Amino acid sequence: MSTKSSLDLQIKALPDLPGVYQYYDAAGKILYVGKAKNLKKRVSSYFNKNDHNGKTRILVAKIARIEHIVVDSELDALLLENNLIKKYQPRYNILLKDDKTYPWIVVKSEAFPRIFSTRRVIKDGSAYYGPFSSGRVMHALLDLLSRLYPLRSCQLDLSEEKVNRGTYKVCLEYHIGNCKGPCEKKQSPVEYDMYIKDIHEILKGNLSSVIQRVRTLMEDAAAVYRFEEAQELKEKLDLLENYRSKSTIVNPNLGILDVFTVLEEVDAFYINYMLVKDGALMHVYTNMVNKKLEETPEDVLGFVLPELRDRFNSQAKDVLVNVKTSFEFEGIKFNLPQRGDKKALLDLSVRMIKNYRLDQLKQQKIKDPEAHQNRILETIQKDFRLKTLPRHIECFDNSNFQGTNAVSACVVFKDGKPSKKDYRHFDIKTVEGPDDFASMREVVSRRYKRLVDENQPLPDLVVIDGGKGQLSASVEALQSLGLRGKIPIVGIAKRLEEIFFPEDTIPLYLDKRSESLKVIQHMRNEAHRFGITHHRNKRSKNALTSELNEIQGVGPKTFEMLMKQFKSMKRLKEASLESIQSVVGDAKGLLIFEGLNTK
Repeated sequence: MSTKSSLDLQIKALPDLPGVYQYYDAAGKILYVGKAKNLKKRVSSYFNKNDHNGKTRILVAKIARIEHIVVDSELDALLLENNLIKKYQPRYNILLKDDKTYPWIVVKSEAFPRIFSTRRVIKDGSAYYGPFSSGRVMHALLDLLSRLYPLRSCQLDLSEEKVNRGTYKVCLEYHIGNCKGPCEKKQSPVEYDMYIKDIHEILKGNLSSVIQRVRTLMEDAAAVYRFEEAQELKEKLDLLENYRSKSTIVNPNLGILDVFTVLEEVDAFYINYMLVKDGALMHVYTNMVNKKLEETPEDVLGFVLPELRDRFNSQAKDVLVNVKTSFEFEGIKFNLPQRGDKKALLDLSVRMIKNYRLDQLKQQKIKDPEAHQNRILETIQKDFRLKTLPRHIECFDNSNFQGTNAVSACVVFKDGKPSKKDYRHFDIKTVEGPDDFASMREVVSRRYKRLVDENQPLPDLVVIDGGKGQLSASVEALQSLGLRGKIPIVGIAKRLEEIFFPEDTIPLYLDKRSESLKVIQHMRNEAHRFGITHHRNKRSKNALTSELNEIQGVGPKTFEMLMKQFKSMKRLKEASLESIQSVVGDAKGLLIFEGLNTK
């Protein structure tokens, strides 16, 4: 039986139930794991649809066998899919890749427990808090605990038997006040356990209860005139209040919240997770997930949500998200806030993603500028269907004012950056009136006729600022030079940022965040700026020439001398008699000064 016939039978046998499906290749290697509300409909769509992207078509071509697991609900399917992806790490599934092991704070299970950071979680009965994606936050918390509670840092076995035997002597830590000497019975287990109880509450994020207890103890001590003890408690209270004020970012009355945001880029998704407890930020995690097939932001959220909640041991019942979700988790309420403190948390999460992405791009640019540059050029090549890497791109823009002083600008980008020494501007010579199409035809023809005549290299891509009309006129110019088909050319319309190709009636719409579009927009803006500057200078020059021509004795040479010195009509009119005479002589200077100031 052929592979296709076998697959058809397997698909027909699939139930109309929720579950997880697995695709295998001919060698028995797992390719992809997916979830579905309806297994038959979801799997069939891979083989019935014709509009898949390239990666999905390759996946479908490799599928030789389909397996499935039926579950009770969509939620069970989501959790099972997550576990199978982590277990098998299929090639065509998105994955959270972390090269680092995050640190934890451990409260050791032993007599007079020690507290320290670790990257190894051992099932020995100890309490682990974390993981902490930020080492700075973890060390700040450890520093607070060491200042609040004088705990032992030694690795001695302080079992009751050995302490009673008098095996140990206090060390320097005791003498400098960092430890109260439980090794010599100078501190009771009851007092030490009270410290540990407070520490557990602080590490859980329950600062309010600890602060209230310390305040009560302070007030009780002061009431019976134990002022030294009350002062020590006050210092602890100040430390706790200071830490809470620094860590609180929103209203403490919000309780425990999970915050998940997903931002989609051209080739990847960026995700951020925050665990917020009583207004304080307990954990922050940001990462990138590469696109594999045709995932949506909801797909990515469904994958990372159970993974990160498990990783950071979150028990939050209220989850804030920035994308709509159709899946449901028992006991969890999804919320997409539009205003208020919860919306402020979402905005903070999105800002963290944007900062992370910028940092990643900057690091890549610093580490390997050529790779960063080539990546942008490869994106342009892919988006604009080019055969070669567009290392040399030129962009044209026309400018005129009420049909007068028509000019055009050509800007040149090399390796994705402006090459200003190669910029050129053109005065329109053969077109009367505001005819944008004819003007574009003229300047494109003049530009590339000159390059051909001088045997200079032609660009890898030409961008025309305008829609179908300007693009058609430019193509006609290339046709007249025998260059049509030899220079790739596109037009960009400003209103909707539509990209037009010759002889293609359907425009291309690039993602607004696409680096290709950003480069093309930069070129268009540069061409507009360069053209407008030349246009403004030309108008100023014409206005100056017109006024000076009315003054007897002022010819082209005098005009050139004045322009070189004063640059504009405004400056010339504001100039003193002496400064004008210093340029053109006393007699002619007086004529010009009087002529300009009697108008």
